[in-house]
Amino acid sequence: MTITARLDLHRAFDVAASPADVYAVLADVPLSVSHFPRVERLTDRGGGVFEWQMERVGTEKLKIQTLYASRYVGAFDAATGRGHVEWTPVPGIGNAQIGGRWEITPRAGAVGGTHLGLTTRGNLEVPLPALMSRVVGPIVSSEFERLVARYVQSLKARFDQPPSRAST
Repeated sequence: MTITARLDLHRAFDVAASPADVYAVLADVPLSVSHFPRVERLTDRGGGVFEWQMERVGTEKLKIQTLYASRYVGAFDAATGRGHVEWTPVPGIGNAQIGGRWEITPRAGAVGGTHLGLTTRGNLEVPLPALMSRVVGPIVSSEFERLVARYVQSLKARFDQPPSRAST
């Protein structure tokens, strides 16, 4: 029997980098994913589809590994500084269906910088007795939130670094 853990996450934050620089990182899926913790392997399946294989987590008796694929598309309008990167689940690959969207906009009321909005939703199927769903579901959701928080923190650190100067 399997249980389904539902994932639903929303984050918003500002960074110092320009919208164009932020989009360049987020639209480059391998580069963006390099900031996400506990990714064991990312496989480019072509056509904007990437398969994620996460590290196993859990205890000696219970280890969970998340595997899924999503199709990524993005767009950026240099004139307005607005863009997005969106991913939709690819059915039939792995034990999860994960989708989401980055919204990229110029930071309001400030000279320079970017406002980012992140939305992620999905389901993770875990092969466990239904009796364990009340315990495991919240644990899986909490772990996902921790991983995304670390991802956001890593991206913020990258985007808030001052631009490097070329040596003269």
